[in-house]
Amino acid sequence: MDTTEITRVADRHWHALEDDQVVGRGETWRRHDGRTFLSIDAWHDSAFDRLAATMLAELPRPLYTLVDTADTALASQWERAGFTPARTEHVYRVPTDPRITGLGAARPPEGVTILPLGAAEKAPLRALDRTIRAEVEGTLGWREMPAEVLPRLDDATVVDPTKYAVAAEGARYAGLLRVAPVPRQPRIGLLAVRADRQRRGIARALLADVLNSLHRSGIQRATAEIGAANTAAAALFDGIGAERVGTNLEVVLH
Repeated sequence: MDTTEITRVADRHWHALEDDQVVGRGETWRRHDGRTFLSIDAWHDSAFDRLAATMLAELPRPLYTLVDTADTALASQWERAGFTPARTEHVYRVPTDPRITGLGAARPPEGVTILPLGAAEKAPLRALDRTIRAEVEGTLGWREMPAEVLPRLDDATVVDPTKYAVAAEGARYAGLLRVAPVPRQPRIGLLAVRADRQRRGIARALLADVLNSLHRSGIQRATAEIGAANTAAAALFDGIGAERVGTNLEVVLH
């Protein structure tokens, strides 16, 4: 007999209890683009299934979660709850040492200046961000981009300019690289160049500036997530010695 009891302990948190002991936890959060993501950490399948059933009955759809493809047990649990694959994202470990990346001598093309992290101005950075987002939506589509850089509902996509390095052509910006300052292993959240300025070495120059700066600060590695359909980005990172260390599967319940 299943004696698991599910309790909603806060607005976005649920507990699975057996004999007054917590045997599982579930939570939800709303991402900048308006999508609701779930997380369930349960001691056994029964607790997971009860948590999932309760949460799914109380939450509006669509609902999303991320699963490491190496965790086949967890993937099976979400599949049992009715979730289906939406997109695949590869996780890379990126060296910063220019002797490995080969980026020590990388320079921007003539007329382009790289503004290091924190030097960009918000207004032209936001203008560039809007241009790039429109271009990506018309090609790959934003569903292939890392979840944390999907468009915000309020369109205020550039919240903290200090996280961006920028390629500038005079007063106009041509490319950007966003870094999330995760301790010890920063994450490259977005690297993009305007369509009319691509294939000139700007992305490589941005990457060189940021990785070389991280290396001088004593940081040996960064991480990056690249959608499986983004072959151009994968080729760039493969070419500097980045190592694919995992794959995330985004699954959805409509």
